[in-house]
Amino acid sequence: MTARRRSLGMALGLFAVLALPPVAQALQARMQLQMLVQIPLLAVAGYLFRAALSGRWQERIHAWNPVGINGLIVATFVLSFWMLPRSMDAAVSDWTYTVAKFITVPLLVGLPMGLSWPRMNFIMRGVVSMELIAMCWRLGWLYLASPVRLCNNYLIDDQQLTGRYLLAAGVALLAWIALQLLFGHVRVPGGDGPEEGVSRHAV
Repeated sequence: MTARRRSLGMALGLFAVLALPPVAQALQARMQLQMLVQIPLLAVAGYLFRAALSGRWQERIHAWNPVGINGLIVATFVLSFWMLPRSMDAAVSDWTYTVAKFITVPLLVGLPMGLSWPRMNFIMRGVVSMELIAMCWRLGWLYLASPVRLCNNYLIDDQQLTGRYLLAAGVALLAWIALQLLFGHVRVPGGDGPEEGVSRHAV
């Protein structure tokens, strides 16, 4: 089995499992599971799908997204939409939102990030990582500080627990980045030009 077929099989397999009604309902039953498990796994499915694209599609996307900025903008806007309380609430009560989430998160979050990340330089990766941490802390503080329910389908206890998990996720990601900067060296994947294959600190 070629690497392309293996990647496609993994992407489709993960997506199929997440799309099973019992699995989808279980992950959407709790706010923290939808935000911190279901949405990230859907993005991972899209990320894995990138390796299954043919060379022709890779070239077309590269022409549109040479340094990763365009793909990053698309992924950021779509992810921000699905992280909003109103969007998560609608995904539970309205099947059209659920279908939209299962289409847009893999194709407009995971896939663009999978194609953009290898093309980003060290500074851009740092900016993306810091913004992800900031988003976790902003949303975590919002869910903890809000005295009222922000989602009709989730209780206030669920909301506050999600806030704590988001704050913890931001701390864990920051700690991981700090460890990478201090001790980690990786090869730059997919780089263009003389930087390709050079060992460097990674964010």
